[in-house]
Amino acid sequence: MVKNSAVWRIAIGAGGALLLAAGAALAQRGGYGAISENPRYDGKFMFARLKYTVGVGGYYYHGMPAWAHGDPYAEENLMKIIDAISSLHPHVDEGVVLGLEDPDLFKYPVSYMTEAGFWVMNDKEAVALHDYLLKGGFVIFDDFRDPPRGGGGWSNFAYNMERVLPGAQFLPIDISHPIFHMFYEIDSLDILPQAYDGGRPIIRGLFENNDPTKRLMAIINYNTDISDFWEFSARGIYPVDESNEAYKLGVNYIMYGLTH
Repeated sequence: MVKNSAVWRIAIGAGGALLLAAGAALAQRGGYGAISENPRYDGKFMFARLKYTVGVGGYYYHGMPAWAHGDPYAEENLMKIIDAISSLHPHVDEGVVLGLEDPDLFKYPVSYMTEAGFWVMNDKEAVALHDYLLKGGFVIFDDFRDPPRGGGGWSNFAYNMERVLPGAQFLPIDISHPIFHMFYEIDSLDILPQAYDGGRPIIRGLFENNDPTKRLMAIINYNTDISDFWEFSARGIYPVDESNEAYKLGVNYIMYGLTH
């Protein structure tokens, strides 16, 4: 996997107004779950969404498989933000959907999985994800919660990841971690918006060798749905300030994944 260098212009002060303006135009490729074919890889950054076999109950939203929730608007709006505030200039109107066994996954240093409570994984997929993580891949896990609404919830996710990386630990991430300071300065996790989940969001990390001083291989947003704010930011459903905070997290996640 080729890791991109930091190629963006640091735009201190590029805040909420810019985020909202950049996310205002919705994608026009046919609506939810409309990806029919991945674009040809050309080396330009794309956001890779991970698809998986869906467990019982995972087709509750628009009849879509759980892995497709928010597609394509969440990633397209986030990529518009990245394009507006940096010189990375990713693909903004097309995304990539890949299974864990697809060898093309290794072309994409940052990937995303939603609704991991419904994630069903076979042994070959476990090996592939193991290799992806250890070769430098970074995964954002988002939008899953306790059962019954979240499928198998954390237990299902932890079971799968134990098969990927036996002995893996999911450690709390302190606000001092570099991922919260990659582009935007995020000084408190108390500001994280909650769209519809009750209680506090839980953010944990998976580190190389379970050592928090080493590379963060995955970040897990549990009991929350950060990408829901990316998906609906241009529709007037959520307060602007809350959408901005969710975008700040997304931008920092991407920047960290590209540089570590």
